[in-house]
Amino acid sequence: MKKYLKKTVALAAATALCAGVLGGCGSAKNSTETSSQADTTAAESSTITTTEAQAGGTNSEAADAESEEGIAQTDQFAGRTLNVTMALSDDEWKAMNNIVLPEFEKLTGCTVKASQVEASDVEKQLQAMHNANNMKIDVISQDVGNMNGLVNAGLVEDLSDYADIVPDTAIGKLSEAGVFDGKIYFLPYRPNAEINYYNTDMFDKYGVKAPTNWDELYDVAKTLKEKDGIGRLCLKLKMDGDAIELVEFIREAGGDPLVLNDEGCVEAFTFLQKLWPELSENTLTAGFSTVNQYLATDEVYYAPNWPFTASVVVKDGGKTNIAASKGYEGPAGYVKTLGGEMLGIPVGSQNKDLAIEYIKYMESKKVQETLMNENGWISFRSDVYQDVADWQKPFVEVTQEALAAAEPLPHVKYWRDAQQLINDCAKEITVNQADVKTTLDQYAAKMQELKEKNQ
Repeated sequence: MKKYLKKTVALAAATALCAGVLGGCGSAKNSTETSSQADTTAAESSTITTTEAQAGGTNSEAADAESEEGIAQTDQFAGRTLNVTMALSDDEWKAMNNIVLPEFEKLTGCTVKASQVEASDVEKQLQAMHNANNMKIDVISQDVGNMNGLVNAGLVEDLSDYADIVPDTAIGKLSEAGVFDGKIYFLPYRPNAEINYYNTDMFDKYGVKAPTNWDELYDVAKTLKEKDGIGRLCLKLKMDGDAIELVEFIREAGGDPLVLNDEGCVEAFTFLQKLWPELSENTLTAGFSTVNQYLATDEVYYAPNWPFTASVVVKDGGKTNIAASKGYEGPAGYVKTLGGEMLGIPVGSQNKDLAIEYIKYMESKKVQETLMNENGWISFRSDVYQDVADWQKPFVEVTQEALAAAEPLPHVKYWRDAQQLINDCAKEITVNQADVKTTLDQYAAKMQELKEKNQ
């Protein structure tokens, strides 16, 4: 993986150089929603000091395990404080506060202060601290979809010299997502890709199976609505904020979300217009938390969501009749959107050396195993799956398939505005049932104007 990442960086650098010679290329900017934060319920910006967290037991074997990965126990950081930000739910914080962060304190002798900061607010906080020349954050855990703005604004350190931190067992494309113009600004930590959950009792009752392609998706949605009288197949299409599923439909038809009126886009939106009347009304309100509620209360029988849903609904909620599939493919193939979080260091951090040790620690096998077992997270390391709990195995397997096909959202600095154009266009075509080609041409012209404005 290290060699692959270095090769990717070198190739990206060469591409960037060529692009610069030929006329320059736009830098990136952040999107509006997140994939790993996903409607977390923890209070925003609440600070947690791990030494004051509830004692829930610590992993006494951690120090020995980490020393094998170059994280030997030391007191050289004694007396220092590392300030980190994350965006987690209350349940996810438990493993961090009771196991993961206290062990890092034991290993290094430092104190960790972890704050809940939503991904959409990280840039605002860093910019304010940067402008005041008073950086109080040392490590950020940032959603893949919100890294662009931080890089574009020069708020995060170039970590290209630390490519070797990434373990050889890294899988998927999460490492590549942290590369901008040939330089590494973020290192992998928590990958994510949506999988598709369904109610096996209701599917068996109505004689349907988890759809594997668009035709089957339409047939299942239509059957469920005919049987129950209301739509029971739910997608996450709020038409506001992140456009993850819309982008997936476009790419599954071979289209480009930054073009909007190519053949693939026409095919994708034509299908969505046909599918729309068969969907659950909850499609317009579906987010991470609400989908969990819909599945847990049998309000919907099928919906996509992040892997953590398995822990919330199946493990903790006892809904053992909820299974998952990798999803469905379109005419051009199977595509998922790469989500998750990566770790970066703000420019101006006074603890860069300690921050590097923290990133190394968070990427370690022991920590990745802990987060998988305690939080139900998926790991970017291939060497942590041998001890997966039996209940979790089927969800891990389909998530790995989804990750293998996952692509990051476009790395363009105008993605936030582009994403809203995609949402507005989709709303016209699905909710208002406007003519597909005419509407796409109108929004494609707006997309081109946006692109030219940001060149």
